[in-house]
Amino acid sequence: MQVLKEELVNLLKIIDFLENDGILIYPTETLYGIGVKFDNRKQLKKIFELKKRPKEKVFPLIVNLNHLNLLITSLPSIAKKLIDQYWPGPLTLLLPAKTNLPPEIISDNKVAIRMPGVSFALNLIKLSPFPITATSANISGLPGASDVEEVIKYFQDSKENILVIDGGKLQGIPSTIIDVTIYPPKIIRQGAVNIDLSSY
Repeated sequence: MQVLKEELVNLLKIIDFLENDGILIYPTETLYGIGVKFDNRKQLKKIFELKKRPKEKVFPLIVNLNHLNLLITSLPSIAKKLIDQYWPGPLTLLLPAKTNLPPEIISDNKVAIRMPGVSFALNLIKLSPFPITATSANISGLPGASDVEEVIKYFQDSKENILVIDGGKLQGIPSTIIDVTIYPPKIIRQGAVNIDLSSY
């Protein structure tokens, strides 16, 4: 495990690291996330092992808008309205997934995606040619890591090629999750942003 201060990081080198089977632990605007390239099956499986996560709990992704056509079959009109209002930001949307995606990132034919708010994660995903996983940096069932000390506590014994980006102490409130594949849409988890769906 290697730890780098956020201000010393070259983002293009991080993208290359991910393209070459690296596992990245990085700061978002909410919590630290674990990132691998969205379609790297070998590394997706390693995240399950790292987190001791049940196989049925798939991984959310961070994206930029250019990635949507890689992931979803359609963009419901309500999703577009929510994206226009709340992205970049701590809002995750469940959207209809393409059938060729790895099973580690789809559940019930849905994929969970968001464009993170102002953070290292946003700077990274703006440059990235591919979506990146954004599952919380923790052992399954334990609190998500909001600082590097917690990250190290969780994963210091791992033998994997892990690079940790130190972005300091984070707010620690996870994103809000809304399922927009159904009507009316449903709030799955109330998190960092409060949304009244009755106005949509």
